[in-house]
Amino acid sequence: MTGREIKDTLDRAGVLPSKQMGQNFLIDPNMARWIVSQLDVRADDAVVEVGPGTGSLSEHLVGQVRKLILIEFDARLAAALTERFKDEPTVEVHHADGAKFDGRKLFKHRPLKFLGNLPYSCGGAILKNLLSRPHPFTRAVVMLQKEVIDRLAATPGTKDYGILSLRTQVDWIVEPQRTVPPEAFYPRPRIDSAVAILTPRTSGLPAFDHRLFDELIRRGFAQRRKQLKKQLPDGTDWEAICAAMNIPATTRGEELTLAQWVDLTRACDPHPLKDLPQKSGEIFDVVDENDQVIGQKTRGEVHAQKLLHRAIHVFVFNKRGDLLLQQRSMFKDAHPGVWDSSVSGHLDAGEDYATATVRELDEEMGIHVDEVPEEIARIGPCEETGWEHVRLYRTKHSGAIRYPAAEVETAAWFPIAELESWITARPDDFASGFIKCWEAATPFLKP
Repeated sequence: MTGREIKDTLDRAGVLPSKQMGQNFLIDPNMARWIVSQLDVRADDAVVEVGPGTGSLSEHLVGQVRKLILIEFDARLAAALTERFKDEPTVEVHHADGAKFDGRKLFKHRPLKFLGNLPYSCGGAILKNLLSRPHPFTRAVVMLQKEVIDRLAATPGTKDYGILSLRTQVDWIVEPQRTVPPEAFYPRPRIDSAVAILTPRTSGLPAFDHRLFDELIRRGFAQRRKQLKKQLPDGTDWEAICAAMNIPATTRGEELTLAQWVDLTRACDPHPLKDLPQKSGEIFDVVDENDQVIGQKTRGEVHAQKLLHRAIHVFVFNKRGDLLLQQRSMFKDAHPGVWDSSVSGHLDAGEDYATATVRELDEEMGIHVDEVPEEIARIGPCEETGWEHVRLYRTKHSGAIRYPAAEVETAAWFPIAELESWITARPDDFASGFIKCWEAATPFLKP
């Protein structure tokens, strides 16, 4: 769309650009084409575009991707986009605030990419809402004011380096691309904008507690010129940490790299399971087809020889009826990185199902229960369960959860309807054992 076409579209929609809403519309068609090209879309991709405005970026994606989801805050522009693309079955328009849009609705559309010429007024809030973990995106292309892009990509020791840099870089590799001058927009802003490509960070860091990481960086930058040792939680053995990390005791938060912040987080994490997702030498009961114990073997032997053994799964619901799912750690020996039941685990040798259920709830999600949860299904051993006799339980919990980083990548609550759509669309996103539990639990999915 040319600048004239965009202004005509705004006039027809009755939209006078609002400074309060951060509305600056891209009117350079060559820049629009270039920005969209940075998404590197494939025909099977779906794309979420936040702040499409008049559709100057959207028009280059229609017909090129499997689905285009537009999220527009201005009701008049959302209506205009709906009218413009009414004959395009692949386009879905939402009149919604990108800073509050329920990102759980998007997982079923993977593979998914993110595009946004984001408003100056709330671009950071949109990034926090939709691009914070867990998210469903494999790539993001964002345009924001240049000073924000500089902060997203900042390195230690620079004035732009801080909480926003670390919160972003812990999950994304940020690559600034080019500056976009004010004359590319209507109305012209007073500052430059910039475009950056974000790709998920999938390797290079050990397992660590992301919530503790966030707490520590907030402490570390509360007074950025203050030495870090004076801002850490009480009881932190700073001298031992400095020796282990080979850093001076006078170090400030702004001097630590991302990797060093992760090392600091691991050093401050008291969780007993923070290091290993499983131990091959654990001893399990080996059982027969009737679930009768016939011997004991190590975890490694049981899995390698596909011997029948025992496990529990627990579905945990909150007061809204959402189901808690965990994304399995990338360090797991089976089904790494996929989504699974709220809690699952093997029975130790000599342990019964009820005891294992209470133990696993505590160890895996920090959920303490006074009574054994309700058993709702029994699933026989098969390839999908990893040759496990599975007993499935359910319980309710609305408090905090805390999981070991080596076991669990992340966790989130999902509405049953959204989860059902996601499973139908992308069953491979889930552990096969969870799918068997889901099928068995169908009559009980309303807690």
